[in-house]
Amino acid sequence: MTALLFRDDAYLRSCEASVLACDQRGIRLDRTVFYYLSGGQAGDTGVLRTADGREVHISDTLRDAPTGEILHVPAAGSAALIEGEKVMAELDWERRYRLMRLHTCMHLLCAVVPSPVTGGRITPDKAHLDFDLQGLAVDKADIETRLNALIAGAHKAVPRWITDEEMAARPELVRTMSVKPPTGQGRVRLLDIAGVDLQPCGGTHVRNTGEVGPVVVHKIRSEGKRNKRVIVGFAGEAGTQSAG
Repeated sequence: MTALLFRDDAYLRSCEASVLACDQRGIRLDRTVFYYLSGGQAGDTGVLRTADGREVHISDTLRDAPTGEILHVPAAGSAALIEGEKVMAELDWERRYRLMRLHTCMHLLCAVVPSPVTGGRITPDKAHLDFDLQGLAVDKADIETRLNALIAGAHKAVPRWITDEEMAARPELVRTMSVKPPTGQGRVRLLDIAGVDLQPCGGTHVRNTGEVGPVVVHKIRSEGKRNKRVIVGFAGEAGTQSAG
């Protein structure tokens, strides 16, 4: 199985790796810094560089559900790799860092809107969570103000682990109804934003909420009878009014 280096250090931008296999599904490496599509966070992109100068551009990173294999999906027309070949795996760091900032922001949004989360998505440009508000009224300007206050508070965001047994004893930690925390491995990874939010999450995050930077709430819209979608993006960027 692939060693997932991003779980211990989300700031790693590259690593040396060996090709385990390569077929029409994608490229498997013995270790990787590439985060795979999971928990609503988009999969990483980047490049695999060989010792002789060939480049394989990675357009997506996925996890094969039946096998658990991490698949680095090459862009069309990329150079071929062979089993056992050594590569340098390099992230598109600017894109990844934006994902880290927005993912951390979504945890802060959970603190601002204390309702069950029924879905969500995180892309490099915007992110959203769907909340089952259960009659709770929400205000766009108020959410934006409180969200930016938490960001400016520069709270530490630290991943930590608890056992499966501890997780089972604390069901209140689970906020996302659509995604169950992965159990069965003996332990579950949490993101702990000191004094603000604590919940299971396997994604990549910044170390301090101050790194997120100012954000705007693009819009709040209905998703069915009970759910409201809160859409957030970085302040000062184009497309604020057209976010969907």
